[in-house]
Amino acid sequence: MAGAPLVSVVVPTHNRPERLARLLRSLEDQSLGAERFEVIVVDDASETMAEEVVARCAPRLRVRCLRQPRPLGPAAARNRGWRSAAAPLVAFTDDDCRAEPGWLEAAVRAAREHPDAVLQGRTEPDPEEPPDEGLLRRTVCVRSLGPQYQTCNIFYPRSALQALGGFDERFGRRPAAEDTDLAWRALERGWRAVFVPDAVILHAVEETGVGGSLALARRWGPAVRVFAAHPGARAILYRGVFWNVWHYLLWRSLASLAGPRWLRRIVLTRHLLALRRRAAARRASAWGIPFLLVHDAVECWAVAAGALRHRTLVL
Repeated sequence: MAGAPLVSVVVPTHNRPERLARLLRSLEDQSLGAERFEVIVVDDASETMAEEVVARCAPRLRVRCLRQPRPLGPAAARNRGWRSAAAPLVAFTDDDCRAEPGWLEAAVRAAREHPDAVLQGRTEPDPEEPPDEGLLRRTVCVRSLGPQYQTCNIFYPRSALQALGGFDERFGRRPAAEDTDLAWRALERGWRAVFVPDAVILHAVEETGVGGSLALARRWGPAVRVFAAHPGARAILYRGVFWNVWHYLLWRSLASLAGPRWLRRIVLTRHLLALRRRAAARRASAWGIPFLLVHDAVECWAVAAGALRHRTLVL
């Protein structure tokens, strides 16, 4: 009979059977022995049952598959996963990721050195995917500690999750900074965060398309809750107020419309030149500039609506 695991890996999944299979195969290849960790897959009511994928792709893993009765979102799925975990250290990753062979071993080693810390690993675009160069491609890259503390690659002491109550499920059914909120609650309660560069996750590079990219831009309204609840998290924002530099440039351009013609000309020209450089960096042709303007306007609207709802200044 296998002993108690050192680390429990929690994976929420929804309608990504091929991606989930790749993740499970990467967990089978871990340098940490399979008897020393467990995997808990939480199926958020997928059309193709994750249990079938697990049975086919992970015969050598100690793995359990839990199924939600209906889609409840990633926060609820992760909460169900960690609450059933047996190990004192809980790893979170996603079904659009792959783990490098030394991922868990590096985290377990770091946890011995920092037993009460939240551990954030390094995340890189998956080199087996298309390069993250197109304007309509999305991935995640994390090469330093925080400030967003994405759950594609993070480890929590189970004691911290119990004390904090886990993820706040009020963030809803779509990913919307519930991971950032949990980390900042941990920091405010006295847990340290440590970066572990050798614990590497490879994140998928998704082709979003125009509609998918705009849908992503619209989803950030609920995320503003983080800045209302955690003033320290404003370090994420550009100049402490703007969602990013592109929101700052758009709001500045809009404000310039009320000024004299010479000021409008300078501000709008600088904005368009910055957009042109941004489009060129993502290998987009002339259509990239109007698309980026629309994208930024949609995102600004979503964030402003969230700011009104949560009564905090974020633009």
